[in-house]
Amino acid sequence: MLKAISIINSGGIVAFPTETVYGLGADATNESACSKIYKLKSRPNNNPIIVHVASVEEARKIGEFNELAEILASKLWPGPITLVVKYKESSGICKNVRAGLGTIGLRIPANEIALQLIRQTGKAIAAPSANISNYVSPTEAKHVLEAFGSEVHVLDGGKSTYGLESTIIDVSTARPRLLRFGFITPESISKLIDMDIEIASNSEIIAPGMMKKHYSPHVKLRMNATSLKVGEIGLGFGEIDIGELNLSKDGDLVEAASNIYSMIRILDNNAKKEGFHTIAVAPVPNISIGLAINDKLSRASV
Repeated sequence: MLKAISIINSGGIVAFPTETVYGLGADATNESACSKIYKLKSRPNNNPIIVHVASVEEARKIGEFNELAEILASKLWPGPITLVVKYKESSGICKNVRAGLGTIGLRIPANEIALQLIRQTGKAIAAPSANISNYVSPTEAKHVLEAFGSEVHVLDGGKSTYGLESTIIDVSTARPRLLRFGFITPESISKLIDMDIEIASNSEIIAPGMMKKHYSPHVKLRMNATSLKVGEIGLGFGEIDIGELNLSKDGDLVEAASNIYSMIRILDNNAKKEGFHTIAVAPVPNISIGLAINDKLSRASV
């Protein structure tokens, strides 16, 4: 941890675990450090980065919290949800982290290693997923090392608990909008605030995960497969066992979410070695956490 703190405070980049996926972090007030993230990931400059903090008080210094934001923060932080709020110019967060927007995505992670890093550096940490842009997100330290090798110092926190990126909700206006599906479902959020949530279109990129093509393996991906075609390698779910790997033989969506990225990585590597051109994924129910799983798969299949 001491090395990681030193790297962040000297303008470098550290990969660290969260309960969602591994993040590639830098001091969110250091323009040069945050530029390194974009360069290292080959990330488009118009794709903003989520800023991680350790308390609601810190978050309020960076963004404007309306009543809706306060409710969600009090109920769901720390946890796998990002709130997009209006940005406060006085906070000093880099313009490139916000992709020049007047809003900013903020989150308090529910991972002790991540929280220790934030607290002990005394910095708000800008951190997208620790992978090459558009590739499958990392849920283990080895996935980060596969992407960046010795270029990045990695804090190993084992396998991510949830295995899906945080849900992103835009609360910068009176009516909340879902910008990215994640482990916390729109239905559960609606119940908390007693208000319907609009599902945003992808026409305007104001948060991570809104790019049409994202989370993609090197080979093609086909959804809703019940059998394999020539040249395909399979990923099953529940009773539909179309390959050697199964997201959850019991049909458990929580288990499927925790396995989705790591299993796609395994099959992607196997496909390249064995000459397959497509990963065929069995149908996943489009309910609850399945909404997020299918959103990731649909973007990966573009």
